[in-house]
Amino acid sequence: MLSGKQTTGNKTACYHCGEDCGSNVIVAAENSFCCEGCKMVYEILNRSGLCDYYSINQNPGTSQREPLRKDKFAFLDDVKIRQSLISYHDTAQTHITFYLPQMHCSSCLWLLENLHRLNEHVLSSKVNFTRKEADVIFDHTKVSLRQVAELLAAIGYEPYISLSDVKQAKPRFNKSKIYKLGVAGFCFANIMLLSFPEYLGIDAKEHNLVGLFRYLNLLLSLPVFFYSSSEFYSSAWKSLRHGFLNIDAPIVLAVVVTFGRSVFEVLTDTGGGYFDSMSGIVFFMLVGRVLQDKTYEQLSFERDYTSYFPVAVTKVGRGEETPVALPDIKLDDTLLIHNQELVPADGILTRGSALIDYSFVTGESVPVQKEMGEIIYAGGKQIGSNIELLVIKEVAQSYLTRLWNREELKKDKRDEERSFVHLLARYFTWVVLAIATTSALYWYFNNDYAKIWNSVTAVLIIACPCALLLSNTFTNGNVLRLLGRNKLYLRNAQKIEDIAAVDHIVFDKTGTLTTGQYQHIEYSGEALTPSQKAKVAMLASQSTHPMSKAVAAYLGDKKRGTIAGFKEVPGKGIEGIVEGDLITIGSKQFVFGSKDHEEETCVYVAVEEQVLGKFRFKNHYRDNVPSLIRRLKRKYKNNLSILSGDNAGEKHYLQKLLGNGAEIMFHQKPEDKLETIKRLQQQGKKVMMVGDGLNDAGALKQADVGIAVTENSNTFTPASDGIIEASKLPVLYKFIKMCKINKRVVMASFVVSIMYNIVGIYYSVQGDLSPMIAAILMPSSSLSIMLITFGASNIAAWQMKMK
Repeated sequence: MLSGKQTTGNKTACYHCGEDCGSNVIVAAENSFCCEGCKMVYEILNRSGLCDYYSINQNPGTSQREPLRKDKFAFLDDVKIRQSLISYHDTAQTHITFYLPQMHCSSCLWLLENLHRLNEHVLSSKVNFTRKEADVIFDHTKVSLRQVAELLAAIGYEPYISLSDVKQAKPRFNKSKIYKLGVAGFCFANIMLLSFPEYLGIDAKEHNLVGLFRYLNLLLSLPVFFYSSSEFYSSAWKSLRHGFLNIDAPIVLAVVVTFGRSVFEVLTDTGGGYFDSMSGIVFFMLVGRVLQDKTYEQLSFERDYTSYFPVAVTKVGRGEETPVALPDIKLDDTLLIHNQELVPADGILTRGSALIDYSFVTGESVPVQKEMGEIIYAGGKQIGSNIELLVIKEVAQSYLTRLWNREELKKDKRDEERSFVHLLARYFTWVVLAIATTSALYWYFNNDYAKIWNSVTAVLIIACPCALLLSNTFTNGNVLRLLGRNKLYLRNAQKIEDIAAVDHIVFDKTGTLTTGQYQHIEYSGEALTPSQKAKVAMLASQSTHPMSKAVAAYLGDKKRGTIAGFKEVPGKGIEGIVEGDLITIGSKQFVFGSKDHEEETCVYVAVEEQVLGKFRFKNHYRDNVPSLIRRLKRKYKNNLSILSGDNAGEKHYLQKLLGNGAEIMFHQKPEDKLETIKRLQQQGKKVMMVGDGLNDAGALKQADVGIAVTENSNTFTPASDGIIEASKLPVLYKFIKMCKINKRVVMASFVVSIMYNIVGIYYSVQGDLSPMIAAILMPSSSLSIMLITFGASNIAAWQMKMK
């Protein structure tokens, strides 16, 4: 068993989570802990012989300062909720997948896969580390789902279960393409193997063997033609029904013609056909499709408000508390909302003093004080003691739900039809058919019937758009992979083109450019003496308001003294007698009695009714954000905007940073942000919106490109076109540049492909190019173009230090 006391400078680090223990060091088994929660986790692991957890990584745990609330997972006892969450159930065992956002290192993986050592009734647990999920199988006759969730929470991995998990099943990766790819690959390899003897020349005495090989190739081609190719038949048919030809149409044409001629040659004993070319076309195209699908497997770009809501809340009635699922909440129900819990429905506060954090809904970073009788809107988070509220609107009718479900946001952009690849494909098939028909007519009227079939077949094989499509698919796929490796995840390849076309960028402020927390406090005014600082800190520490607590922490709550009495006006300030002096701290209105609105976020201080100064709170901007803005200004100049739901306290700083021509707007409601995006688009702008919260949801969906900023790509973000981890926001300019380079690489590969097609068609229409040679050149050109595009995009990434 490992033990020891870790120190950093004068600080003592918690043995479990590594955080500073401060003055409250808890010692157990010769180890130091920051709180009882971390100590409890250590003791659980120690009793079970699982302290190897600490030997894999140093301080692998997460802080347990907030103890698990009793009955927090009581809703899992509800049969209806339980059945909607589990993935498999029989008489002996239950399977369920938990999302565990605390998972972060190899120690976590090791511990979670050893759950059976903590509870023998857990049969197995397997971790998907990239998705931060654990698949748990347990014996439900001996242990309940609720107990399994509580076990995970007890060791520091509290499952996150949202309303969306109950409302709909999680989408699973479509394995049908994998199966089709496997069949195509197997048949392609064997057809190539069986074709080599005929390609290289075989003794005339072995003619019967040649015939056998040809019929074996025919049999092997049938699964490719009828099963693996169905992906392209379906896509081409859908495009025809909508009145246009997509990029899959010429692929289908090439497959059908090649297969038809090959069958004819085998049955008439006039040749071996081109089954290898046909199966090769299908195989290479499926490789591109599968790689693209796998890129998006672990991300969700279509989250709605249910992804943020809990599965159930506590309902109060008849002297008892019972968990109730959110869809079952009715008008006039009384709900008990705990600390850090989301308000699920609009209601009237009936008990307690509420301090509601609406930053996720409005962008306003200062919590709002609510008193009994006031309305609390859904989406706010309670900070502080428990409150009760009377439901006045059901969940489906709340302000938050209506905000998300606005009809104008339910639009289908039809990305696949906007891509220049598909615009090109609309004409590609007609051009190919015209060339093939012209060639056939030419040889027909010249009475050279033998060349008609050769020329038509060679044209269709040579002009197959595989090289065009694969260059685009593989270049986009590689760029998506490079962006994903650098923590920018895009919905699909079309978004690469959209980002390249953007000419105006709009940022949210709170939670996007800033961390959403006040980490910078400045004092201005008459200098406070050490005695005055101690008195202000003592009084501020009595307040429940987070800004008062921040002042106390800033001044250092060290000295203990006598507070004769104090009075707090929620949301405004606090006043009290501290060691004989009247101390007043709070808002401008509270301290001065002024009715003027304060644009800055400040806490004023007065001693014996004499105002001494104020503590100015400033947002903490993410590292290198000023550098990002300066780089973007070089390209976009006056085409940068900031829309914030917060106050205008940072206006001077932001205006100086972005320049006088930039549009910076404060006190913006969600609908205001949406209307601003619409206005810019009406001016002909291609707009990128970068935001983080629900208050940005409408703007993110309306923008040509909506990028959601999150602290972790697997956690919860609004519906968007892309997800970027917050730590990578400062290099957004690199991602934009990479998308512009991507388009140039694809266009260059198109030029090479077209040149190849022109040369190939030139010889094909003369009837001198054997379809077998065409069949060899087709995959060769595709592979060479893929290598060129792959290499070019990787070189660009290497130059920008994205590799």
